[in-house]
Amino acid sequence: MQNQSFVTEFVMLGLSQNLNVQKILFAIFLLVYLATIGGNMIIVVTIIYSPALLGTPMYFFLAFLSFLDACVSSAATPKMIIDFLCEKKIISFECCMTQLFSLHFFSGTEMIILAAMAYDRYVAICKPLYYTSILTRRLCSILVAISWAGGFLHSIIQIIFTLQLPLCGPNVIDHYMCDLFPLLKLACTDTHIFVLLVFANSGAICIIIFSLLLVSYGVILFSLRAHSSEGRRKALSTCGAHVTVVVLFLVPCILIYARDTSAFSFEKNTLIFVNVLTPLLNPMVYTFRNKEMINSIKKMWKRMKMFFTRS
Repeated sequence: MQNQSFVTEFVMLGLSQNLNVQKILFAIFLLVYLATIGGNMIIVVTIIYSPALLGTPMYFFLAFLSFLDACVSSAATPKMIIDFLCEKKIISFECCMTQLFSLHFFSGTEMIILAAMAYDRYVAICKPLYYTSILTRRLCSILVAISWAGGFLHSIIQIIFTLQLPLCGPNVIDHYMCDLFPLLKLACTDTHIFVLLVFANSGAICIIIFSLLLVSYGVILFSLRAHSSEGRRKALSTCGAHVTVVVLFLVPCILIYARDTSAFSFEKNTLIFVNVLTPLLNPMVYTFRNKEMINSIKKMWKRMKMFFTRS
């Protein structure tokens, strides 16, 4: 199919057309974004500068997840925050495609890294004697490389068939960012094939990874029967944090992409949850009940205070 697009820019309606509401939303989302970047970067820096944590696969993956959360949030949130102060919310075609690529690249990468973290918990709980021999630094690096490659492949496929959409008329997007279904609604052609492609690429990936994670945690829960009560408590604590993150991230993605274009009317609100709130909640989920992380953050904070005091 040949691209017939004549649209050079898009006008976005955002979350609200009320100027007073937009000012309130500007303040709220600016604070949320700063807290998201700050919280996730604290985790990344803490793990990088704590050799004991960085040498543990679980924290190695957690640092990478926190970095991805900051990237997912940064793909669309800054533009949305700036638009709250603009009367007309305009984005060029090129920036729209860049935003679409970035969102799906980082989100796709995060899905795969969540699967890698589930594998880490499976080995730690079900094969504890072989943990260090199975999850070597080399394997962890390979899993991270696979997640990058998988995210890139996922997003490049999205971009390729999005560029085939004939956008020859309307350019108003009822959204706060560029995404697949809002763009499909602007296409001046039958989009059933494109909807199937979205489902095959985005929806199916979400469902498959979510199903694999459910199976892996089912196996973990089954194996916990043989552990002591203290062992079960520790395992359930770390697994509980991961399951919470998986549910917060993947369930909204399934609701958005594994559906018909007209079947879900709360897409904007759901994507706000995925792109803005989930990256903020993830550092809280992983640190509040994790004594190792809390102690490491305190140690790093003390080192920073000592450094600035000497300076």
